[in-house]
Amino acid sequence: MGAYFETFDRSFADMVDTSHPPELIAHGYTWTEGPVWIDDTLYFNDIPAKRMMKWQDGQGTSIALQNSEFANGNTRDAQGRMISCEHGGRRVIRRLDPEDAQAVEVIADRYQGKRLNSPNDVVVKSDGSVWFTDPPYGINSDVEGYPAESELDGCYVFCAAPDGALTAVVTDFDKPNGLAFSPDESKLYIADSGAIRGASFPGIDHSLPHHIRVFEVDGTTLSGGQVFAEITPGVPDGFCVDHEGFIWTSALDGIHCLDQVGACLGKIRLPSQTSNICFGGDTGTEMFITSSDSVWRVRSNRRDAAHRRKTQT
Repeated sequence: MGAYFETFDRSFADMVDTSHPPELIAHGYTWTEGPVWIDDTLYFNDIPAKRMMKWQDGQGTSIALQNSEFANGNTRDAQGRMISCEHGGRRVIRRLDPEDAQAVEVIADRYQGKRLNSPNDVVVKSDGSVWFTDPPYGINSDVEGYPAESELDGCYVFCAAPDGALTAVVTDFDKPNGLAFSPDESKLYIADSGAIRGASFPGIDHSLPHHIRVFEVDGTTLSGGQVFAEITPGVPDGFCVDHEGFIWTSALDGIHCLDQVGACLGKIRLPSQTSNICFGGDTGTEMFITSSDSVWRVRSNRRDAAHRRKTQT
């Protein structure tokens, strides 16, 4: 199966350039994740290979870090520095230089004296706080981390305040995964990928969570938490919210575009299981999608929700 667009609502064709199919820009990896655009470079992780790659338009891909400690999700802070979730290190770090493994600051690695499971995905709020999910995928096997017993009582969603204080903001997830704020930061969307156990355990149990939940945000207090959308086929992994509040979430068959009430407007159909998406490029409107062994680019007129927050400050 090739890469193409599937439209359910005409508005979808107004958001992406459906006249040109998704463009394959990199391939030959094991499992790609954590796309993030910094300056003129797309960085992404090849998790089982323990390396971070970089791609530049017209130059192709090369290795940015030889040992990324099974890093998964990446994002940027307000200063444009990379924030990474390490499965291997079981921590969230700030990379002062994305191509120097030693130039890091630890944001969080323990909660109440106990090691985190394996931080998975991360987002930075406009106040500088760092919000991340902590499922067990990195300690379940040696494919994307180091096998270990969990030291916590569950899989939590955390907020690390600018002063370093760490708060468990949600504790009732099976396996929390991707997360993103609405443009005004009044809502936080969080994926639960409990229906899959990780890279070493094939198969999906659809009796377990495979949905995105939505919470109302008041400081570090979250309320609500109802299911916003159930994702099939597969599970929601990483996702992003654009400047108008549309959600672009990964799934088994590519990227699903959801409106503000959870209806699917269309899909970016890709040949294999898809893990994450970010916005970038010279205009900030190109979508970069990590999907199994490959990375794809889609032209759009969308921007990340964080762009709207920057233009309003």
